[in-house]
Amino acid sequence: MTRVALDLLGGDCAPESVVDGALIATERAPDVDVVLVGPVDLAERLLDARGALGRFPLVAASQVVGMDEDPARAVRAKRDATVRVAARLVRDGEAAAMVSCGSTGATLASAVFTLGRLRGVTRPALAAIIPALDGPLVFLDAGAGTEATPELLAQFALAGAALATVRLGIVAPRVGLLSIGEEEGKGDELRRAAYTALAALPIDFVGNVEGNDVPYGAKMDVVVADGFTGNVLAKGLEGAASMLTELLRGALTATPELRAAADVVLPALEAATASTSPDHFGGGVLLGVRGVVVVGHGSSSPRSVASCVLVAAQAARDGLLPRIAESLSDLLDRTRAVAAT
Repeated sequence: MTRVALDLLGGDCAPESVVDGALIATERAPDVDVVLVGPVDLAERLLDARGALGRFPLVAASQVVGMDEDPARAVRAKRDATVRVAARLVRDGEAAAMVSCGSTGATLASAVFTLGRLRGVTRPALAAIIPALDGPLVFLDAGAGTEATPELLAQFALAGAALATVRLGIVAPRVGLLSIGEEEGKGDELRRAAYTALAALPIDFVGNVEGNDVPYGAKMDVVVADGFTGNVLAKGLEGAASMLTELLRGALTATPELRAAADVVLPALEAATASTSPDHFGGGVLLGVRGVVVVGHGSSSPRSVASCVLVAAQAARDGLLPRIAESLSDLLDRTRAVAAT
């Protein structure tokens, strides 16, 4: 059994969506053991209403970090917050991974305070495996932080390359820097300085890539961005896929002549775009902390919560943390060797 600590109070639709997501996850994967972290009486009422009382272990946590609170300050002050208790379960070996669909900043702060950072990591990044026409991509930072430096983007490039090797099996992943043009020198001061920093790394840096390159994935296996830009692009891609489905639905049902085609075309389109939904790919992995931490969307549905749980369990089973630490350490050593020559 792989045990995952799940934040009961994390997310816009919590706690109901969290409990429902836990039920879906364990139905899909009976070898996953979910621990609900939150007010025990609340969890018991919700489980009892679903005929599932006693289905999951419960760990008490009485506080929650709100989306409108300063994450670091709130996490320091609220020692019994659900994200802090979940992180302690991972630290103490009582859970193999943790999941929260609440405040990304609070989850990041809890993970850093409780679990610590991997060697060479200044600030962890939220790394998502996103679908593309030519195959999945590693995309980071997807929203762990809103500001970055060239040095930080270089760290993201190394961490993303390590993740692409470990999770996607790519020996020498191609790394692109998200900017407003392909040519060297495009973008703002941060992007221009980051270009130079990434070009000096012992990775296959392919230069700048643009937002319209991401859905195809032909040029790169890893996309590096600051968290603000990355979060905007990730949500834009999700929205574009949803909009396309709705536009086509409207067009096919607007006239009697096309309504017959709707029964064939719409299911095919929804199947084709399903991989862009959080319900399918779950959340992002907080890359750079000493534990498996998955962060879901604040608006996660039960199916999305379930996907986050299954992503976390699979990462723990695959030994993601030690493999990432080893790969990242090797890249850091090679980077320092290149800088010394």
